[in-house]
Amino acid sequence: MAEHGTQPSSLRYALEAAGIRALFRLLGLLPADVASDFGGWVGRTLGPRLGGNAKVLRNLEQAMPQLDAAARRRVARDCWDNLVRTLAEYPHLKTISREWEQRVELIGAEHVRGLVTDGKPGVILTGHFGNWELVAMTVFKCGATMTAIYRAPNNPSVDKLLAEARGELGTTLVPKGRASAKGILAAMRAGGILGILADQKLNEGIAVPFLGRDAMTGTIAGDVVVRHGAVVVPVRVTRKPKGARFRIEAFPPMELPAPTGDRPADIRAITVAVNQLLERWVLDNPGQWLWTHRRWPK
Repeated sequence: MAEHGTQPSSLRYALEAAGIRALFRLLGLLPADVASDFGGWVGRTLGPRLGGNAKVLRNLEQAMPQLDAAARRRVARDCWDNLVRTLAEYPHLKTISREWEQRVELIGAEHVRGLVTDGKPGVILTGHFGNWELVAMTVFKCGATMTAIYRAPNNPSVDKLLAEARGELGTTLVPKGRASAKGILAAMRAGGILGILADQKLNEGIAVPFLGRDAMTGTIAGDVVVRHGAVVVPVRVTRKPKGARFRIEAFPPMELPAPTGDRPADIRAITVAVNQLLERWVLDNPGQWLWTHRRWPK
């Protein structure tokens, strides 16, 4: 029975990985800006026709009720544009790194560098905005190294392919699970920097308001602040209108609620502050956030 259940999955995974690798090679033959613009066109054209667009529109209707139907459709189209551009840019991360000064407007680099010199463990806090992969590259360009927790794809071959593409990021990637707990502890004890994408649903987290509704939210940032005295520096990526070009902002360390000695309450208060920050970013530019996430309960 196990063999019958395993073989189709293995074949499907192999075909999936081969298709993605072939696509990456084709996109890699294009100039970076052309690949990005092509991805944007595909996203704008096909995204609104996919079944997943209903989830995007439903999320927008519930999170941003002030928008009318036409405005929600525009934001959804921009969301698909940004998502597929980001995918199309994976084969060009090396180009973006090599042409960093021409492609990236970086503001607040001193705040990232401060995490290296302050003698404390640090957190780079971000979400799925613009091309979020460039947050890790930003840290590397600022002369620091980072441990990032990520959700590995179900397909191990795709995971390997993405790891190859992310080789330019200068980051230690730790898959979510048991290994992540060890990676977090090691980074904090060494006074290192932990990278957190804080806008994903995490069933093991706690229910905290996000855009008007409770959302299951991870508490890693709050936990390392309370347990290890970590300093949290938010970093946001904003995509510029055409091509693989970006504005990246590193903000001063977050001013977090003062500790009370009640660890669960303190962690919750920090998690609330994190969600409030990400909420402001979403409202600033909703088309550059990843609305395809199943962020809230049904």
